[in-house]
Amino acid sequence: MAEQTRTRWRAIATRWLGLGLAVGISVVTLGLGITGRLTLYISPESIWFACAGAVVVLAGAIWSCTLPLGVETDHGHDHGHADDESDAAASPRRALKLAGVVSAGVVASGVVVAALVLPPASLSVELAMSRADATGTLFAGADTPTLGVADTTTFGVGEWSSVFATATRPEAYDGSTVTLTGFVTPGADADAVNLTRMIITHCVIDAQPAAVPVSVDAGESGKGQFSTGQWIEVTGKVTADSDGSLRVVPTSVVEIDEPGDPYEY
Repeated sequence: MAEQTRTRWRAIATRWLGLGLAVGISVVTLGLGITGRLTLYISPESIWFACAGAVVVLAGAIWSCTLPLGVETDHGHDHGHADDESDAAASPRRALKLAGVVSAGVVASGVVVAALVLPPASLSVELAMSRADATGTLFAGADTPTLGVADTTTFGVGEWSSVFATATRPEAYDGSTVTLTGFVTPGADADAVNLTRMIITHCVIDAQPAAVPVSVDAGESGKGQFSTGQWIEVTGKVTADSDGSLRVVPTSVVEIDEPGDPYEY
């Protein structure tokens, strides 16, 4: 009787590690997709693929529920005395494997429960600031936009960040009008702050910060008028300084709420 109980609990645990976690992730994925919040984690182009995969997993889960409990681990146990000796020799490996499975199950279960309970949230300002010095120029290589040819009025923070970092003829952009949204991070110069946005290629794992310097009033308030992490909409013009550097000189700065889709792609 005790052996049957242990076998049943092992079967339940096995089904949870496989079927239960997959169903949990699928439900979370579909829920975020339906509510339009899946863009907090992946690029819009990947949403259809993620949701389609979740539907396939749920269909497979429904079919799997028709199988008797324990069939996943029922491989037969009548192997004779030689197999018993082999099993005894393999017991340390089994113990190590069990420890690994339990550890992975706890971690995976925690991730699923957190996804079900915690509200979706965008990447933090602290993450953007921590990655600011660890990443190279965005849109390098195959993803390089045709800077100087494309209509710069369509550029976001990511494209302008690349222009500011790589332009060989900065005077060509002098006077360009911009309307950009992002959150405030500290600037390198005393008279500027950075307008920052997280750029995603596929999902939040590959997210990189992009930033453009925005001049601030050198009066009494200075940088103090901008709080780190505050989302703002900046309207102004790009100015090329005598040293070849570019910056945005704002004509208006409006504080806004974090947009529903806080990333650029």
